[in-house]
This record gives sequence, structure tokens and C-alpha cells, in this order.
Amino acid sequence: MKKNRGRTGRKRRRKRLHSFVDGVNCSHKLEYIKLKKWLRDRGFKDSILRPAEFRETGRGLMATKALQVRDLIISLPEKCLLTTSTVLGSCLGGYIRKWKPPVSPLMALCTFLIAEKHAGEKSPWKPYLDVLPKAYTCPVCWEHDVVNLLPEPLRNKAQEQRTTIRELYLSSKAFFSSLQPLFAEDTGTIFTYSTLEWAWCTVNTRTIYMKHPQRECFSLEPDVYALAPYLDLLNHSPNVQVKAAFNEQTRSYEIWANSQCKKYGEVFICYGPHDNQRLLLEYGFVATDNPHSSVYVSSDTLLKYLPPLDKQRKAKLSILKDHDFLENLTFGWDGPSWRLLTALKLLSLGADEFACWRKTLLGDVISARNQQQTWNTTTQICHFLIEETQRVLLQISQLRRSEESPKPQLALVEVLHLEGLKILQKSAEALCDWNLAT
Repeated sequence: MKKNRGRTGRKRRRKRLHSFVDGVNCSHKLEYIKLKKWLRDRGFKDSILRPAEFRETGRGLMATKALQVRDLIISLPEKCLLTTSTVLGSCLGGYIRKWKPPVSPLMALCTFLIAEKHAGEKSPWKPYLDVLPKAYTCPVCWEHDVVNLLPEPLRNKAQEQRTTIRELYLSSKAFFSSLQPLFAEDTGTIFTYSTLEWAWCTVNTRTIYMKHPQRECFSLEPDVYALAPYLDLLNHSPNVQVKAAFNEQTRSYEIWANSQCKKYGEVFICYGPHDNQRLLLEYGFVATDNPHSSVYVSSDTLLKYLPPLDKQRKAKLSILKDHDFLENLTFGWDGPSWRLLTALKLLSLGADEFACWRKTLLGDVISARNQQQTWNTTTQICHFLIEETQRVLLQISQLRRSEESPKPQLALVEVLHLEGLKILQKSAEALCDWNLAT
């Protein structure tokens, strides 16, 4: 008997260790119990997924059995989805239908989320709202000083997003005021900039793509959003494949596995082949060892290395702009991208070679001199970006020592720059090898 108890004890210890390594099951927590009951009341059949906390990714979903290719991961009935149809079916519907000019589908969803969150216990969507993040880690929510530490192209996009939310808030104030009959409190205290920012981030980070018919009560922007409770706990991995779509026959949003997952492992989906700058901007996280990651070269950086006395300078820039070669110029894990090399090859054309610019855009070799000049400029840009990245990393390190610093935000910027540094160092090696070979 004693021996058997020892074996059972070892088994239990192994099981505890196993759950720690893969993820800690959180399905016993009250908010998840309430969410699952709420979903079952709407026709959701219990899936093989359980909420869990993972060391690498935080909150996610764990598989209670091994998943094989073509296994159904989750099937969420239409009644569980939050769409513009949900909004129009609520007390907001009549106000939205009457309002001119029409609000956008995005604004309708944001308004609904703010109103339901404000309703608290009275909201039928409370079990879902309770598991949504209280705050988001996207750069649009960051302090200005931290945003300024981002790589230039990402910094500009984060500032554009902030401007979008600000303009959306200002242009919607009159619409929010029209909803006053629905609330005992002043709508100005309910629909604030911060509540709109939260709702906008909820929609931006968590919606699945689901096309809806165009309605006259909405503006002409595409109505392609659906919030999917429970399903939206699935985290992203660039290394998995899934098939996801709304099934018209079952009237459910379904996700099918295209790759395997072990029992008790975290189940991932892929949001798309996004680099880490895009993932941070849109979703507020960085994926480690992301094969799609790259470092962007801004047009300003490009111009620093263009000879100022080049008589064809203006014409070259005009050609690059007309043929969309001033954007998405990158260094990747395998070196400079074809787009970056093509842009630099064109900028490196000598006066006697300029007539061949069309051949450059087609990828033709123009001359040994042009090839060498392109390599020189690419290498200079690569080393400049390495130095720039190291300078920012030093700045981040100093800021993190301060007690007042927003440490989670700084940690994200640091991870992004560290990965950028690795990419640039790999690119520098590739350029060196290329030069030796030629």
C-alpha cells in the first residue's frame, strides 16, 4: 500500500509539473465559469479548449486532447457573435437608424461596447465584457515619450492611429449627445475619449473578419467586423496554420486545425503573415522568432545616402514614387529585400546609365560599378540602422531604471528593437558574404 501511495504521489507531482510547463488551467475562475454558461445558453457546445495562463504568451486557450490536422478547434454559433446586427437589435438601433450623416459600422460597435460596459450588471453581455482587457498594450495607448522610441515608420503609424481616434471622438460628440434619453447620467461622462479608445482597441485587436450586407443606416465603410467571445482568447503564432470562416450551413464561425497541437499545449491561430511592427501596432504584442519580421528603411534614411549633387536626383525620386518604390523597403532575416536593393540600384545609376532605369526596376544588372555602389550604400544604411538601434536600446535601458517609467511599454519596445538588431546584424553578415562572393 505504501508503495502504491508513493507512485500516485509521483504521478500527481508529474501532472502538476506538466501543467506548469505548458500552462495553468484557469477554467475554475468565476469569470470563465460565467462566460462558458453564457455561451452554452446561446447554443455553444463545450469545446476541447480550456482557458489557461501560459508563461510566454499570458492568457490563452489550452487543448484538453491532442489536435490533428483537419480537427475542428472551435465552432461559435452566430448568437454568440457581436456584430452590427446585435447593435441594431439593441436600444441603440433606433438612434443609429435616424442619425445623419450615418455612423460607421466601427463606430456603432464602439458605441455599443461603451454603453454595455456602462450598464454593468444590467448588460446581457456582461460575462463577455468581464473577460475583455481593462487596458490595451497597443502603441496608440502609450505615453508620447515611449511612442517616440519606436522605429520611425511604426512611430508615424501609431501617431496616425491616435489622430484617427481623436477625430472619431470629436466628430461623434453630437451623435453621443443624441443618445441622452437612454441614460440617467450625462452622456459626456459616459462617452469619453478614454472609453472610446478602449472600445476602438477592443474592436481593432479582437474582431474576426465576417462580411455583412451593406445597410443604409451605416456609412459606406465595409461592415466586416464580428467580436467572438471565447474564440478571441486564442493567441497568434506565425508558425501555425488554421482554416477559419463563417459556415453558412451551421450558422457558426468555425476554426479548423491545419497543424498539430499536443495535449495540454497552447492552441494558436495565425492572424496573418505579419511582421512584429504590424503585430505591435495592431494587437499590442511582439512574437518571438517571427519569420516575417523585418526592419523598415524610411525614405528619409534613404535620402541621407543619395549624393546631393546628383543631377538626376529629382527624376530618380519621381520614378521611385510613381512605381511605389519608396515604401516597404526592408532588411529581413536573409538580408536586404529585393525592393530595397532595386530602389538603391536605381538611385545609384550613373549619369550615363540613367536611360536604363526601366531595366533596373525589372531586376537587370546594369554594370559592375552600379552593383558595387548599391552594395556600398546598402551596407552604409545597414550599419547606420545598427548604430541607431543600439542608441535607442541604451536609452530604453536608462529609462527602465526610473521608478515612474511605464515598464510594460518599455519592455515591448525593447523586445522589438532587440529583434530588429538581430535582423540587421544578419543582414550585415549577408552583405559581407555577398561582397566576398562578387
